[in-house]
Amino acid sequence: MSYANLYEPPGPRGIRRNRLLAGVVALVLLGLAYVVYVRFDAKDQWAADKWTPLLRGDVWATFILPGLAGTIGAAVAGVVLAGLFGIVFATARLSDHRWIRVPAAAVVEFFRSVPLLLLIFFAFFGSYMLIGVNISAFAAVVFGLTLYNGSVIAEIIRAGVQSLPRGQSEAAHAIGMRKGQVMRLVLLPQAFRTMMPAIVSQFVVLLKDSALGLIVGFDELVNRGLNGIAANFKNTIPAAILIAAIFILINLSLDRLATRLSVRLGTSR
Repeated sequence: MSYANLYEPPGPRGIRRNRLLAGVVALVLLGLAYVVYVRFDAKDQWAADKWTPLLRGDVWATFILPGLAGTIGAAVAGVVLAGLFGIVFATARLSDHRWIRVPAAAVVEFFRSVPLLLLIFFAFFGSYMLIGVNISAFAAVVFGLTLYNGSVIAEIIRAGVQSLPRGQSEAAHAIGMRKGQVMRLVLLPQAFRTMMPAIVSQFVVLLKDSALGLIVGFDELVNRGLNGIAANFKNTIPAAILIAAIFILINLSLDRLATRLSVRLGTSR
């Protein structure tokens, strides 16, 4: 699906206006950066003793890498399970049978409406009352990530399928395909190609949302890295800048992956 026709290239006046606006925004951002730098400098946040611990191998081995492993582990599990959840419930919501479509819609809308933080909190502290077992912090985080992001992905896939021309399914039915084959072999593959950038963008959100696991003591990057380093070396701001930079690098990598997938699959972001 291409959006090129929805955007008209600006003329000479439009180009000059865009450059002027870009320059103004750049100056404003530079001004804000300068103010932040000066304020932090006044509080000795740029002092070498606050940044030196971040260069030590034992700090990375004790705090940053274990936290990063926890974040990536929860994100990978969440991506796989949320993807499966999204496919199943998107297909169910597109069913011709009301007894399948209506409950699936209720589940999706419910978990889209509940804040992710509450899902994680409920899974961790309410599991014993429901199943008689206290689940791990990792399981609670993956549970929340799966249900919340899976519901969003289900809506993305459903929208992708519904955006396809009706002739696609009609042609498939005309050559003798059953409804399940039409969905699996014709509609879903095209919907995935169309909505892949949006799906990958939701996975970026999922990765960032894993930081909410700190409420149940999950050893992810913010809890283990930021809190651990700040508590031991009294350098909250430098540790926060480092952790933010790591998240930015990971998310930029995912964004690049989405761009490459868009090009390879013939879609446009």
